[in-house]
Amino acid sequence: MKKLLIIPCLLAFTATFGQSVDEVLDTYFENIGGKENLAKVKGTKMTAKVNQGGLEIPLEMVQLADGKQYTKFSLQGNEFFQNVYDGETLWSINFQSMKAEKMDAEQTANYKLDINDFPDVFLNYKEKGYQIEMVGEETIDGAETFKLKVVKEPKMLDGKEVEDVSYYYFDKEAFVPLAIDSEIKSGQAAGMISRTTFSDYQEVDGIYFAFSIGQGVKGGESNPINIDEIVLNPKVDEKAFAFPAN
Repeated sequence: MKKLLIIPCLLAFTATFGQSVDEVLDTYFENIGGKENLAKVKGTKMTAKVNQGGLEIPLEMVQLADGKQYTKFSLQGNEFFQNVYDGETLWSINFQSMKAEKMDAEQTANYKLDINDFPDVFLNYKEKGYQIEMVGEETIDGAETFKLKVVKEPKMLDGKEVEDVSYYYFDKEAFVPLAIDSEIKSGQAAGMISRTTFSDYQEVDGIYFAFSIGQGVKGGESNPINIDEIVLNPKVDEKAFAFPAN
């Protein structure tokens, strides 16, 4: 399996003189395999491991172009499904009752907006109505990056519209995202900034994906997800998405 190599220094030198959003994204798409190859992706299946407090938990994540998805993980001999969408219903297993519970209408509507992001948030972003602007440059873990502000359709929170804004940090040499920042809107961490990091880009059927993903709060500890395998356009039993009868 190939790994993404750093682009020659000449490209990084040229980039310091200013790049437009579309120039950054065009180079990004070229480096990860091309827009045409991405457009052919109708589904992904990832097997991975996440580290929680020193405990390694196996994961399986499936996402299809029509929005159907599930995350399944195994813990102490039990299988748990989270954030499952069958085309109409968004549901998860309650950890306490061990029963499937449907998400409310607001959560489901917000999820449906995210379906547009498959297979890549930046693919055809203008047609999606997203607004993207270059807002500066920052250093992330020692790497110089371009900082792009991405504004998508507003979501709903307690019956009110809230902005959906994220900041993507693109490495100036490899032109791939190294991190995403976004404000946490609800829960105990409301008002804090979540940070997702990406590294170890590897090639799968001509397209490069990050095989190491960190999730946490900016400035705090990160829970690493290490991906073992990514399968493109997998065959998935439709029953896997269905809300359980019991």
